[in-house]
Amino acid sequence: MNLKYKYSNLASFASKDNNFLGRKYSYYPSNYRGEFQRDRDRVIHSNSFRRLKYKTQVFVYYEGDHFRTRLTHSLEVSQIARSIARILKLNEDLCEVLSLAHDLGHTPFGHAGEKALSECMDVDIFDHNIQSLRILLLLENTYNQHKGLNLSINCIDGLVKHNGPIKNLKKFKNQLPEIFNYDINFSNSGSLEAQISSLADDIAYNCHDIDDGLRAELFTKDELLNLKFLKILFKKNIKFSKEEIVRKLLKYLVTDLIENSLNQIKITKIKNIKEVYNKKSNIISFSNNVYDGLNEIKEFLKHNMYNHKSIKKWNLKSEKIINVLFKYFKKNKKKITNFDIGFTDDRNIADYISGMTDKYALNIFNSIK
Repeated sequence: MNLKYKYSNLASFASKDNNFLGRKYSYYPSNYRGEFQRDRDRVIHSNSFRRLKYKTQVFVYYEGDHFRTRLTHSLEVSQIARSIARILKLNEDLCEVLSLAHDLGHTPFGHAGEKALSECMDVDIFDHNIQSLRILLLLENTYNQHKGLNLSINCIDGLVKHNGPIKNLKKFKNQLPEIFNYDINFSNSGSLEAQISSLADDIAYNCHDIDDGLRAELFTKDELLNLKFLKILFKKNIKFSKEEIVRKLLKYLVTDLIENSLNQIKITKIKNIKEVYNKKSNIISFSNNVYDGLNEIKEFLKHNMYNHKSIKKWNLKSEKIINVLFKYFKKNKKKITNFDIGFTDDRNIADYISGMTDKYALNIFNSIK
């Protein structure tokens, strides 16, 4: 029986199989799954996705069972994105795969690892967003016929524009020139699903970094609720539990994003996906006061959490580990798994180290120091 997959309840401007942009390599269509379902399934079954379980969000995996890892963060982004997409009648499957794949390129030890790895490279830099695409297009080794996972162009376009339209292509030319073999208009907006995934990421890491910061006692409820934005939201009521603060903030941010985006869709009068792609700016957005509030929260977290002495102490150690590993593999290139002669030595080393979990990187470091 040949079942054709349909998205009958989606808005006219949603991403659907009938505006599917194709894949780079030939493939056999599925009778039972939509194209973006297939993308999601390929990401979930990838080695890179599984390794997120042991990659740092803010706290190293062994510091506590309830602190976020890159895996739990990605799952939380996915849940938020799907919830928003459902209300806006957009494609939940595409939102989900973009959310699950957006952090695949992170190094061990979070942003400290990324900073150290970038500084190790002679003439290039390391960018975790572009590295996610390198993994999906080149490094995942699943199929005999081609490199990568052969994801849809819709998905690749959304990941390229995770932070909006691309104004400077230099980083892509240096780190992923293969991206120019795909039919992507870098200067235009991504799909509404891509825009949702990006802002769901903002919601997730702000709310859940607050949760982890309170859990780790890096700051207090009083300090947090002294922020102008949160004073208005919670009306100076410090009786809220830590869990209630995070839950109420998350609900408020999601509600604002939905309502403001519905209004923007009405104002722009978009009718189809082509009109979405032709936009030079995003339609999915928060209200202005929420953008201001999120910036206030980010500054608070930067000062009280990311720059906390205990976090900075571990970050310095992380940077040392990455530096030692890079110098070691520079002298021992034959020990790099799947070394590709098509890439520079530095890029091969960066691909290898960035794919490591915190645990694996620590084990190698301890074996060679």
